[in-house]
Amino acid sequence: MRKALMTLAALVALWPFAAMAEGERAGEFDYYVLSLSWTPSWCALEGDARDSPQCEAGQGFGFTLHGLWPQYEEGWPSYCPTSARAPSRRETAAMADIMGTSGLAWHQWRKHGVCTGLSSEDYYALSRLAYERVARPDLLRRLDREVRLPARVVEEAFLEANPGLEPDMLTVTCRAGRVQEVRLCLTRTLEPRDCGSDVVRDCTLEAAIFSPMR
Repeated sequence: MRKALMTLAALVALWPFAAMAEGERAGEFDYYVLSLSWTPSWCALEGDARDSPQCEAGQGFGFTLHGLWPQYEEGWPSYCPTSARAPSRRETAAMADIMGTSGLAWHQWRKHGVCTGLSSEDYYALSRLAYERVARPDLLRRLDREVRLPARVVEEAFLEANPGLEPDMLTVTCRAGRVQEVRLCLTRTLEPRDCGSDVVRDCTLEAAIFSPMR
């Protein structure tokens, strides 16, 4: 069933507990999930406690790239065996401008990138291309105070900023009462497509916390 298109809205979804595989064959998957994390929420829930440089005042991180994840129609692979070499420190550091830290770039390669069948260099290049193709709504970046809003507002903002998207092509997640991530479903050539049933479930919070950028 397709989600109703709301004028203000973008639904924040609880990430479903889909079956996860480990050690599957690299390169054998159906589509990608591009996960964009709202940094202020991550900092409030985890980053501040870790003293992450991503959370320092003035960094200006909004929707950062959490990862580009190979996905099955149901479930997803992870930690696939690969003969590809590990990324260099230079490669992971080069991703910090859109991922927040080089450590996240390393983790995403080890867990998800190895399942693409790509080299680390090509995986990062594809991840950056996917990230840059998505317009992140300026309105959300301009907030100057913490607000509570229906989670669907965030999804609608993405739909309006990206005319090629339809409601079942993305979902918004919440965690601990906060808007957490926007997740978009893409073909292997990075074209928008409908999400699988285990991805497309939306958060239904009517007063989700949305904190401003720092």
